Amino acid sequence: MSAPPIRVLVVDDSAVVRQTLSEVLSSDPEIEIIGTAADPFVAADRIREQVPDVITLDIEMPRMDGLTFLQKIMSQHPIPVVICSSLAQEGAESTLRALEYGAVDIIAKPRMGSKQFLEDSRVILCQAVKGAAAARLGTHRPKPVAQPKLTADAILSPATHAMAETTEKVVAIGASTGGTEALKVLLEALPADAPGIVIVQHMPELFTRAFANRLDGLCSITVKEAESNDTVLRGRALIAPGNHHMLLKRSGARYYVEIKDGPLVSRHRPSVDVLFRSAARYAGQNAVGVILTGMGDDGANGMREMKEAGAATIAQDEETCVVFGMPNEAIKRGAVDKILPLQSVAGAILRYAQ
Repeated sequence: MSAPPIRVLVVDDSAVVRQTLSEVLSSDPEIEIIGTAADPFVAADRIREQVPDVITLDIEMPRMDGLTFLQKIMSQHPIPVVICSSLAQEGAESTLRALEYGAVDIIAKPRMGSKQFLEDSRVILCQAVKGAAAARLGTHRPKPVAQPKLTADAILSPATHAMAETTEKVVAIGASTGGTEALKVLLEALPADAPGIVIVQHMPELFTRAFANRLDGLCSITVKEAESNDTVLRGRALIAPGNHHMLLKRSGARYYVEIKDGPLVSRHRPSVDVLFRSAARYAGQNAVGVILTGMGDDGANGMREMKEAGAATIAQDEETCVVFGMPNEAIKRGAVDKILPLQSVAGAILRYAQ
């Protein structure tokens, strides 16, 4: 017997967006739209009539903003929420705050565009809703807020990295649903001289830059949204820009990244498989692969290639994952050396990198 469809409530003040989202999501037989709402007050009435499995929620709305509504949902009756945001840099900060308040994922509102763009949007939207439906809420309890780091760099202009030594080990990390908070926990635990890190987190464009900037203020290491030809350095993490693939490359002793367009791979762009496969090819046994919480199987095949190339591989355990999909797929394919709770991953990375 097939599973009942995932019941979704669409909350957005734009009638066009409500209709578009409803049509896009309804095109998947595993998803059913049980209602739409123009604002949180209407949404609350709808929820009293029938509790959805997933809510898609806009941030900017009249009468009550999405963040306030999200906090009320999470404190009174937790339901997986996917933030559906327009691609605006100004809104990126509040959208990231929504993830801290308990939202499971961020997706970009579908824009009218080419047939290929709409098809890509459909795949990404439906995947996000399925990930949210599978999410275990409350896996991350609030953590004490770290003070933003300030160094002499706040006064001095940064030195060029021309003299910095080449990173011996490279850490490649992949994450999806629940990954923003998992990455925060992991990267905050790493010391300033941690090995160079390259990261794919499934996230729309523009949000990856705000996310990188936010992590940069919290972590001892430097965190930035990657640009083509950025060098992978000790004490620095590069996050793939949303809507672009990122590859690890090597020139002599120097590791660097290449940012590329291209089709969705394993239903995603950026794709963890693309990053992991490039790490297998160019870093081999110098690489450490880490797969964190996420829906689907992106990264499982790439991690197997990393392991076959001699890399050390780590998967987050089921207990600490919001969604155990991606780590579980990698484990099932024999790609994983160690299965660890999230709080133990940083220590294992450092041990492997020695």
